[in-house]
Amino acid sequence: MPGTVLDARISQQRAEIEKMDSVRPDLYLISSEDTVYEQDILRDPGSIKPWLSYIEFKQQNGTAYEQAFYLEFRVKHLRGRNPAVHRIEYLKVNALFERAVILLNKMPRIWEIYLSFLLEQPLVTQTRRTFDRALRALPITQHNRVWKLYKAFAISASGETAVKIWNRYMQIHPENAEEYIDILVEMKQYTEATTLGFNPKRARAISTYGRIWWNCLSITQKEIDTGPQTGIDIEQIIRSGVDRFPDQRGKLWVGLATYWITRGNFEKARDVFEEGVTTAMTVRDFTMIFDSYVEFEESIIGALMESAAVRLDNGKADENADFDLDLRMMRFEQLMDRRPFLVNDVLLRQNPNNVIEWGKRVALWGDNKEEVVRTYSDAMAAIHPKKAHGKFHELWVNFAKFYEKGGDINTARIIFDKAVKVPFKSVEELAETWCEWAEMELRNENFDQAVNIMAKATLAPKRSTVDYFDDKLTPQQRIHKSWKVWSFYVDLVESIGTLEETRGVYERIFELRIATPQTVVNYANLLEENKYFEESFKIYERGLDLFSYPVAFELWNLYLTKAVDRKISIERLRDLFEQAVDGCPPKFAKTLYLMYGDLEEERGLARHAMRIYERATRAVSDKDRFEMFNFYITKSASNFGLTSTRPIYERAIAALPDNEAKEMCLKFAEMERRLGEIDRARAIYGHASQFCDPRTNAGFWQKWETFEVQHGNEDTFKEMLRIKRSVQVQYNTDVNFIASQAIARSKQLTKEAADVAAAEEPEERADAMAALERHAKAPAGFVPASTGPEGGNRELANGDEAPAANPDAIDLDEDMDADEPQDASL
Repeated sequence: MPGTVLDARISQQRAEIEKMDSVRPDLYLISSEDTVYEQDILRDPGSIKPWLSYIEFKQQNGTAYEQAFYLEFRVKHLRGRNPAVHRIEYLKVNALFERAVILLNKMPRIWEIYLSFLLEQPLVTQTRRTFDRALRALPITQHNRVWKLYKAFAISASGETAVKIWNRYMQIHPENAEEYIDILVEMKQYTEATTLGFNPKRARAISTYGRIWWNCLSITQKEIDTGPQTGIDIEQIIRSGVDRFPDQRGKLWVGLATYWITRGNFEKARDVFEEGVTTAMTVRDFTMIFDSYVEFEESIIGALMESAAVRLDNGKADENADFDLDLRMMRFEQLMDRRPFLVNDVLLRQNPNNVIEWGKRVALWGDNKEEVVRTYSDAMAAIHPKKAHGKFHELWVNFAKFYEKGGDINTARIIFDKAVKVPFKSVEELAETWCEWAEMELRNENFDQAVNIMAKATLAPKRSTVDYFDDKLTPQQRIHKSWKVWSFYVDLVESIGTLEETRGVYERIFELRIATPQTVVNYANLLEENKYFEESFKIYERGLDLFSYPVAFELWNLYLTKAVDRKISIERLRDLFEQAVDGCPPKFAKTLYLMYGDLEEERGLARHAMRIYERATRAVSDKDRFEMFNFYITKSASNFGLTSTRPIYERAIAALPDNEAKEMCLKFAEMERRLGEIDRARAIYGHASQFCDPRTNAGFWQKWETFEVQHGNEDTFKEMLRIKRSVQVQYNTDVNFIASQAIARSKQLTKEAADVAAAEEPEERADAMAALERHAKAPAGFVPASTGPEGGNRELANGDEAPAANPDAIDLDEDMDADEPQDASL
């Protein structure tokens, strides 16, 4: 039927065009210029080339009427004109398009021009049918070009036409449902909009489906009356949103309750609130729902109280209304009392393995024993030991203590027996459980039972190769190597058992190789308290075999102290000290050497003590060396006189860094001054001057100046001033030398290899000149630092020559052999 009407319409348009052409027959006369093209066409009417040439000629030289046969020209000519006034011209162009699409129905460009032209005309039905024809004619890959115009037509047509067009469009492009919903809302088609928005199958490809859903929910609640007659069930829709949008559950529950409140169904709203607060998964959602719930109850109670006040003023009584008010007040109080439990439920729903929250729930029940027991039982059933958040064993322990407090020890033992079989996350939790069980028995004075429990906890094969840190094994398989369990066990046996039993436990700890330094000390102290001194020494030695430094230092310190106090033979003590200092790190050597030297001073020979102190100056760390040298010097002076300290001073000056060597020189000079060796003291001051920059060590030069004022003369004072100037120049030269060296290095980098080779001989001469200049600048009486005895920190590098002897230097070693004992130089 539509096809018949369309054909009739086209025939009518053609008749009108032929009528107009009969009025102007001259418009179709062939001019002389067209003859050539007409003859070419007549010769070969099936060829395309003559036709294209004829068309190109008409485009350039044809009349306006001839050019009007081209569609774009005709459309352009009519654009902007009133379709009602120029209806005939529009019909002509429409007829041309109809003729064109008959042959070019697969060309989207023709359809686009035609459809755009129809949109300018008030022909709704014809335009809609033409759009449908275009969609049927073109392949689906070209439909987007048509739909772009068709959607604009639908918006302008509005009404049922727009809805049907968009429904067809949504079958192909459901991702544009948001735009369709906006259009429906503008057209006040709320039912259709919400039906589309709440249908996930129709809108499954919408990237912003959540926002569309919320917009539709708002529309549904405000604009339409839901119910069976509309096909929209608001409760079912919101409940589906609770599952679809978990981050908005609080808002959805409040919205559903509000929906029933606005419709006056308060009981239904209360049920929704209850379901919301008991199913909320986050504290934020719970707070939102609970606050709305409280506000709802307060509003109802307030309204009932106002009604009661009005009845009281009017002198009327309504027992049912008063009972309802009392009931709601009681319900409100219960709601407020339930809040801590509801919050706890929310946190447990988030993580049922949260041990801390289970403990809080137990505390909330207070003295309600039945609920406490039920809570503990629920916690044990809900918590996965490997996923527990918190100390799971504490729940078991507290559960057992709950029965212990009630006087039911047997039930507490049953709980502990179950607890020690739980596969906890760590061995520490299992160890704590065993220890708590034993402590419960001790509190109830069941000492033998406590010992048996710890013996069961530490039960292990005679040879155990279990790795304590292997997480693949269960805690029960590794508990026998837990130091906490063994420590509790040995303390328990030591307090209530015999010495032999205690020793057996200690020996088992050593066999399992889980002994700690504290275990060694405790075992040794136990044997010492029972007068087994030699056995305690053996325990120290076994501990030293197990541990290395720095732990071994503490054990050696205790062991040597005990051995010295025990007054064992000097030979054995010497052997122990030699073992202790052998391989001892420098930072721990000082204490051991001082103890060794003190032993030799008290029970041995002084020269042996001096030899030990001399070894200590080599073995200690750099930060302790200066102090060790001072101690060595003090001991040497007290035992063999001041003159015996001269070689020690010399080696200390050679071994110590410059700042400490300077202090040692001052002490050395002061000693020589006391002995009356003024020349020696002056020479030492001259030697120390090389370490002292007058700009930063003014105190040294003040002391030397005071010394010269007291013991020198004008010549020696002038010599001191000359040395001071020389040293100052030397330090200034060093600073300038660093800068000049940097410049020389940068220049040297630009030299060629040949220049470097050729410069070797001049460099040797320059080195000789530099040596002469340094010798000339050296102060009179200057004594260069010696390398010192073996072990000093100023040893000469390989290939370096010893400095030349200064003929003016004072020989500090002169006559020393005659003045000091033979054993002083160690």
